[in-house]
Order: sequence, then C-alpha cells, then structure tokens
Amino acid sequence: MRSFNLLKTLALGGAVLFLASCDDDDPETPVIPNEEEVITTLTLTLSSDGNDDVVLKFQDLDGDGGDAPIITPSTASLNVNTTYTGVIKVENELEDPAENITEEVEEEGDEHQFFFMDSNDILSYSYSDQDENGNPIGIESEIMTGTDGSTTLTITLRHEPDKYAEGVADGDITNAGGETDIEVSFDIDVEE
Repeated sequence: MRSFNLLKTLALGGAVLFLASCDDDDPETPVIPNEEEVITTLTLTLSSDGNDDVVLKFQDLDGDGGDAPIITPSTASLNVNTTYTGVIKVENELEDPAENITEEVEEEGDEHQFFFMDSNDILSYSYSDQDENGNPIGIESEIMTGTDGSTTLTITLRHEPDKYAEGVADGDITNAGGETDIEVSFDIDVEE
C-alpha cells in the first residue's frame, strides 16, 4: 500500500513539474509598444492673405517600390516676399475611410517633429505649434519666401527625434536622430 501511495505521489509531482516547465518554455506573444503608422499621403496647404491657397500633395498608395508616387502640382508657384501659413495633413488612404494620422502625430507630439529644408535657401520657416514640453511639432508653420528662384522643398517627419539636441528646436535635422516616418520633396518656383 505504501509503495502505491509513494508511486502516486511521485507521478503527481512529476506531472506538476512537467506542466510547470512547459509553461516557462512557451514563448510569450510579443507586445508591440507603438506600431509604426502607415502614411500614404502628405498634404501641405499654404495660405496667405489675398491669395488662393497653394496645395502640395504627395500620394503613394502602394508604398515603397511599385508605382512612383503622385506629386501634385508638379511644380508649385509661390509669390516673392510672402508669408504663408502652412498646415500639414498626413493620412493612411489604404483604410476606408482614410485614417487621419495627423491626429496621432499631434497627440504624440513629444515623439514627432516635421523638418523643412529647401535646396536653394530661398525659403525660411518657423514653427507655429508645440508639444506638451514646449518643443516644435510642425503640423502648423509659417513659410516665408524671399527673392524669386526655384527650389526643392523637402518635408521630413521624424519619430522620436532628440528635440533637445543642438539646432533641432530651430528645425535643423542634422542632430535630430530618430526614425523617418515619411520624407517627401516638392518643386517650387518663387516668382513675382
């Protein structure tokens, strides 16, 4: 009788150890802390007093590779010595209806920043919005034109830039770090 109880106890203990060891070896489902946004479309609307809005749009519905993105207009015209109020909208048009990613960028403003660069230094920029820490986001900005000429305006959205690095708060992307969520370029003519 004793050996039967001993065998029962050993078998039960072995089963418990087996189940416990299996549980520890099973891989856990990974948790994605902040899945990257899918951005298919960036629209920059430029407004100035007494002028029609200028709308610059980048759309790439099939992502990297595949078909070339659609950029409209092919060349945008801006007036010399003019201040434009700029508003950016980023979307995921693969969703139906299109998902407005701008809201997420604004909510997570401390983790995002738009940067504006032009190839011929005839445009200047200032940020009109801030995150909760007083650092720029760039959804809203002012873009000022100088003398006439042609340039390429490149807009880059960085995720988790170092907003306290040298020059970053002033729009210099050099020390920003982080990951690029989207980068688009528009050809611009500044003319009288």
